Amino acid sequence: MLSTPLIAALLCLLPVLCFLTTLFWLDSYKLVQPGLVIVVLGSGIAAAALAFVVNKALLGRFPIDLAAYTRYVSPFIEEALKAFVIVVLIRRHRIGFLVDAAILGFAVGCGFALIENLYVLWHAPDAGLATWVVRGFGTAIMHGGATAIVAVIGLAVTERDERRGLLAALPGFAVAVLLHSAFNHLAEAPKAATVAVLVVVPPMLLFALHRGERSLGDWLGRGFDADAQMLTLIHSGELSGSPVGHYLKSLRSHFHGPAVADLLCYLSLFSELALRAKGVLMMRENGFEPTLDDETRAKFAEMRYLETSIGRTGMLALQPLLPMRRKALSQIWTLAD
Repeated sequence: MLSTPLIAALLCLLPVLCFLTTLFWLDSYKLVQPGLVIVVLGSGIAAAALAFVVNKALLGRFPIDLAAYTRYVSPFIEEALKAFVIVVLIRRHRIGFLVDAAILGFAVGCGFALIENLYVLWHAPDAGLATWVVRGFGTAIMHGGATAIVAVIGLAVTERDERRGLLAALPGFAVAVLLHSAFNHLAEAPKAATVAVLVVVPPMLLFALHRGERSLGDWLGRGFDADAQMLTLIHSGELSGSPVGHYLKSLRSHFHGPAVADLLCYLSLFSELALRAKGVLMMRENGFEPTLDDETRAKFAEMRYLETSIGRTGMLALQPLLPMRRKALSQIWTLAD
């Protein structure tokens, strides 16, 4: 028969890990690689450790009791630390679709919840099983869901305007803080809080996953045609007479000749790698895991070099020619890893 401490550990740790595993398994395109999930889990754990230090330092500085602090102060601190991880992932093009936003966002919250629940388990080993059910199915799922909301909404805002930077996370962050605070307000009714989380968070994430897979399928179909047409245009020698060629010529008044050549090289390389990335996604959907050859890896290195050489201004100038650049980049860099 299982010991009570072991049952407590299983109840407070397994539910959120099982749900994360389910989200990962439901990703038919395998957008998110296991290594990245592990790194993101570690980032969530680090965020929890930092949150503990910050909360401990601030707890005595507010003229309120612990209950009020957990309702009105700690949600801001904890969600901000988790949201920072999401901002880094989006800015580094590791999140480009609703699917990976939901999975990686939940993974950050999962890591945060694991270390938090382990801390409670260590300091209150004699708590009743009801406590561990609430911690495992309520608190942990809430943390994962709140951060997934930040990722999904942050991605949507960033896609509309990449210049917003950190501000893109604010709408999702506000929703996450409200969810977190509402959960903590129900501390005296933990069963009701847990049921509310289970009714709201899993269906929301599964819906985001379903919508994300549909939009990804649409993007693959449209993207294949667009990338193939761009490559054909560049290699056919007819680029100068096309709208793309006219646009690149207009950039000569703003950039030196070599810079315009770099822009064209980047456009060609990007289209080729994006086409390969889409092909890999389709192969993964059908159960194959292709390997990358040295030539393709060399193209990734060249692309990184060109991005540095072109600079931020040049990349912004290319935006009209790469309307779905963020989605493609998220896959290109995932394949490069």
